[in-house]
Amino acid sequence: MQLRSLFAAVALAATTFTANAAEELVVYSARIDELIKPVFDAYTEKTGVKISFIADKEAPLLARLQAEGENTPADMLITVDAGNLWQAAQQGVLEPLNSAVIAKNIPAQYRATDGSWTGLSLRARTLAYSPERIKEGELSTYEGLADKHLEGRVCLRTSQKVYNQSLTATMIKTLGEEKTEAVIKGWVNNLATDVFADDTALLMAIDAGQCDVGLVNTYYYGRLAKQNPNVKVKLFWPNQADRGVHVNLSGAGVTKHAPHKAEAIKLLEWMTTPEAQRLFADLNQEYPANESVEASAEVQSWGTFKPDTINVEVAGQLQPEAIKLMDRAGWK
Repeated sequence: MQLRSLFAAVALAATTFTANAAEELVVYSARIDELIKPVFDAYTEKTGVKISFIADKEAPLLARLQAEGENTPADMLITVDAGNLWQAAQQGVLEPLNSAVIAKNIPAQYRATDGSWTGLSLRARTLAYSPERIKEGELSTYEGLADKHLEGRVCLRTSQKVYNQSLTATMIKTLGEEKTEAVIKGWVNNLATDVFADDTALLMAIDAGQCDVGLVNTYYYGRLAKQNPNVKVKLFWPNQADRGVHVNLSGAGVTKHAPHKAEAIKLLEWMTTPEAQRLFADLNQEYPANESVEASAEVQSWGTFKPDTINVEVAGQLQPEAIKLMDRAGWK
């Protein structure tokens, strides 16, 4: 009798431990705390499921997932840029999903074809320019940044950043490798100064008169304009007569060896709903990936544009070719 009671107690303890463990998810996030914690807090308040997260750069998080393998505590990976998400899927650390909820909420061009990841918020990589020094009609397309009249007037961020690699990859897909290389050589020839380490420094250079036009992610512009409403920089939407503006994303996937896979899927699905999408986009002045959700008033004030509808998976698929091409073109 005592032995039976002991077995019952052990079984109850094991069941309780499993239940408690399932009430907390672990997320590896390449997004900084203030951009993701409010989303997790909202989910916890709604469901009671606690979420702990480890924030780091993309490469260390991927290396960690690979090293941990089946022993990883991570249920989900959140990172920026489709190129990084594609790499994570190629390395086998994400679980392909067939979620009707995600498919309904997020357009196909912002999801992996095998369901291993989905976009959660969008950003355009577009032209930022000086309204004081760029005249009407001087800007038209990404390719136009290579035009002779912009010689000595262009700023670029380093080619080492995945955002520029992804833009180049989509250009290769659309324009072909030969034309893309000629365009990027033109950009490099038109540089006003050495490449910048980040988009904020590039925007400040335009404001200061160091250059007249450059390529940036929209949320960097949003952050700077919020800090300095008098910044003398505006956004321009290129290629509106043809393919549209290059759009990339931040996104997430459930890990291959997630300890709490079913609960992680529920979290990911919830993050694509209007409730979460408003939070996710507004926190970083991005565009919701769910098209039924409007962008914030501030983001809408930048104007509307036609986006490129190419599947962003191309950013990862053609990343090696893009890096080689940028190197050949002299983009440092």
